[in-house]
Order: sequence, then structure tokens, then C-alpha cells
Amino acid sequence: MIVGDLLELDDLHIGLAWGTPDLLGRQVTGVTSTDLQDPARYLQPGELVLSGLVWWRPDQTTAALRFTTSLRSARVAALLAGEGTHGTVPESLVEACRTHGIPLLSVPPGTSFRAVTDRVYLRLWGDLQTRSHGVAALPEAARRELLGLLHTETRLDEVLACAVARLGLPDCSVVTASGRVIASSTAAGDKAAGDTATGASAGLPSAQRTPAGRGGRGSVPVGPQGDSPFDGWLLLPHTVPEPWAAGLLPGLAELLGPLAARARATAAAQRQSAARAVELLTQDGPEPELLDTLSSCGLPPGAPLVPVTVRLAGDAAEPRAAAWAVSALAEALHRAGAPFSAGTDGRGGAVGLVAAPATTVTAVLRDAWPALQGRLTGRRSLRAGVGPSTAPTAELLRGALVQAAYALDTGVSGTDSVRAAGSRTAGVGSSGELGSLAALLKGIPTEVTAAFHRRLLAPVTEHDRENTVSLLGTLSTFLEHDGSWARTAEALHIHVNTVHYRIRRIEELTGRSLARLEDRIDLRAALLCAPSPR
Repeated sequence: MIVGDLLELDDLHIGLAWGTPDLLGRQVTGVTSTDLQDPARYLQPGELVLSGLVWWRPDQTTAALRFTTSLRSARVAALLAGEGTHGTVPESLVEACRTHGIPLLSVPPGTSFRAVTDRVYLRLWGDLQTRSHGVAALPEAARRELLGLLHTETRLDEVLACAVARLGLPDCSVVTASGRVIASSTAAGDKAAGDTATGASAGLPSAQRTPAGRGGRGSVPVGPQGDSPFDGWLLLPHTVPEPWAAGLLPGLAELLGPLAARARATAAAQRQSAARAVELLTQDGPEPELLDTLSSCGLPPGAPLVPVTVRLAGDAAEPRAAAWAVSALAEALHRAGAPFSAGTDGRGGAVGLVAAPATTVTAVLRDAWPALQGRLTGRRSLRAGVGPSTAPTAELLRGALVQAAYALDTGVSGTDSVRAAGSRTAGVGSSGELGSLAALLKGIPTEVTAAFHRRLLAPVTEHDRENTVSLLGTLSTFLEHDGSWARTAEALHIHVNTVHYRIRRIEELTGRSLARLEDRIDLRAALLCAPSPR
């Protein structure tokens, strides 16, 4: 497909605002919708860019030039400008496109961007059929039938079932890189497909399990895979295919490629809207605009929302950390089955908003986390924090987002017994489980807690360095036994009078009275703030 083909689609009424014949001959690889001022990082070479021009203002003389500079750097095929917002394509945008050599097409108010997107991908499918005829060894009758199903937007499960029946393939699924099943030729195969994709299918020989990299057991990439280890679709057979069947799988994957590309373009547009919502939320943007943006993200108006924060940590700075964090968060939240948005937070991480209970979101993240962590190499790791459910007002959401960030920093993940039971909760903290002084203190910077520890307990620490008796140990045991002299003496295997003597000495050194609740809390907090041994 070339850019000029869009002008021949009479039912869409797309017009030419500016473009030369050679520019209209550019090949099209896909389409992305955006209203960001600088969308380059979300675009791919050869894409059509659909924009409603929400970013343009008559008094901002450089806005059009900045926008088109971003498009040129991404090497897009053309810009399609919607006329619904301003009534016409601004002349400054026409001049900017002429300056940068970007074809500019106009989309009238009566034509939806969805209609344009669908027609583009239908045309790409048609191009694929012509270009690939006979190459992928698919029988022509089966190819036409499958393309017909795709053109009419038949469910992908049904398309796979038809392919299996017509081509004699083993049951197969389309899965994400981390093993989430998008569609399957058989409902009974969903779990097996997901397990196999992450190399965790019970009962399978190790040789049949999927390695940490993409693919495995005859899987074939479907469409663009992207730079993130969490992006991309795979066509995965449920059993090891016969050689003749393995030769057909690339042809089937190729037919599904435009579908994967369209899904990726849709996800990119949604992440742009989500990033704008996060920007408004974190920078005290006007509440009406925030609520409108949340609605444009697909979140139900008025529904309680749960904020989630995600960060990528590792042994070296990852320049794509924010994009990877967004991909991982979106991949996990898809499993919740609830409306959500996920976008970058402008500080190297990601923020999501989910219309589901906080306990559900936490459980979904913890269930998905091992597979997501398995996609990372080296010492990289993902950390997440889940905030409380709150009404969608700017003030309440900002407060809940702060709690989510605190849960990420503290790593609060249930009781000590739950944490010790295994790694299921590792990496995902929840503000709803912030229920102890120790957990609260974890979110305070180490420099602050270390200073607090020294300020209250330095004389006691110095005493212990010069003596064989540990007053710090006595203080800790005394507080752990609720100030009971007898139980402290029993725990330390000393006489109760010795406990009295040591406690008096601690009070002299610290200037605190262990008979007062306030002083007990301060000293307990100081003990918890002790620097971890290296």
C-alpha cells in the first residue's frame, strides 16, 4: 500500500492538503493515532500518523513545526490531519509539512479515525496476499478463506480453529512473549499454551520447553516484535509439529501479522493518552481535562480507580526503562479483565490506573510477575507498587498514587510468613498491606533512617563497642517482650535485677524513659532504622 491509495477510498473522503507525486508513492507499514506534541518515540518508520490536532493552538507559532520535526525524525510515511477540532487543516501545519517533506492528508469530521485504521489494515492484508502468494506454502483455498475471516473481523480464536481444521495443523495459540494467551484454537488448550510459552508446562520434557528468549517448541513470531522483552506475539503449537506442519506455520503467522500490527498501534495510542493522564495527575493539571483524558483512555466515568507504579531496576541504566516498564505493566494488567490505562510517568517508570479492587490488582500482578521477571536478563528486575482504590478525583488519585509509589519503595508484600514462604509476592508491594512500623520505615531514605538511628542510639552503640554486655540486645529484647522484666530476664538467661540495671543504664545514655510509651516507640523505631550489615 502507498500513501496515494488513501485518496482513492471514496467512502472516506480523504483529501490532499499537500504532497508531491513521489511522496504519495511512499510505502505504508501501519498506522498510529496520536495527539502528543512530540510522538516520535511511539512511531515506526513508514507509518501513517492520524492526529486530531488537539495539540495545535493559533497563538503557538512553532507548534506545527515542532510536531512535524518529530514526525520526520521517526521517518513516517504521511500525516492525516483531522478537521473536526479546528474545522480545517491549519496553514502553519501545511507549511511545516512542506518544509519537512511530509505528505499531508485531511480527514473530514464525518470520517472516524477507526474507519481509516481499519481500511488501512484491510489494504495491508490485501497486499500481503498478493506479495506472499505461493511463498508460505499455504493452499490457496485455505488462504482465501482465512483472509475472508480476517477481513470481516472474525474472532481470532475462530480463525485459528479454522486454520487447524483446514490445514491439518496441531492445535495452536497466539500468545504474548511472557505467555499470556491472546487466542487459541481450542479453549482446553489455553492453559497449556500459556504454560508452554513461559517454559513452565508440567509434564513436558525440558527439550520442549520455551527458553527465556522469544519463541520455543516451533513457535513463530507474528508481526512486529518491538524492542521490549514483553512485546510481540507468537504463534505457538500445543504439540511438537510434524515437519510438513512446521512449514505451514510461518504462512499462517504472516497472515496474522497485520492484526498484530494493528493491536500494537492501538496499544501505542492508548499509552500516549495514558501518559498525558499521568502528566496531568502528577503536575496538578486542571481536573476537567484530567477527567476527560481518563475517559479517552477507556476508563469508565466515575468508577473507583487503583493506581499502580512500576520501575525497572538493574545493574546498569537502561535507556528504554520507561518503555519496558509500561509494556510489562500493560501485559500484567491485561490479565485482570478490567479497564485500565498504562503510560510513562516522565521519571523513567510507568503508572497504571485500573478499574478493579486493589486486592484483585495486587493478586493479578503477583501472579504475572514471575513470567515477566523471567523475560529479563542479567540483574534487571521489575518492582511494582499498588495503591488504594479511590474515587476518580484529582486530589484523591494523587494521594493514592503517592501511596502506590511508597508501596513500591518499601516492597510491602504481606506478612513476614507470606514473604518467607516463597517469591510469589517478590517485587509487588501493596499499600493495603502497610500495617507495621517496620514496613512504614522501609520507605524512608536510608540516609534519614541511619541518621535517626545514630541520633538516638549512638551512646548505646559506643558502649557496646567497649563492653562485652550488649545493651542494644537488651533493649531489643525488652521491647519485644512488651517491657516485661521477668520475660526479658528469662529470654536473656540473666537475673531480673540485671535487667533493671541494664535498662537504667540505657535510659541514662539515651535520655529516654522506657516507662513512657512515647519513648519506647522512639527507641523501637531507632532499632528498626539500624543500617543493614554489608
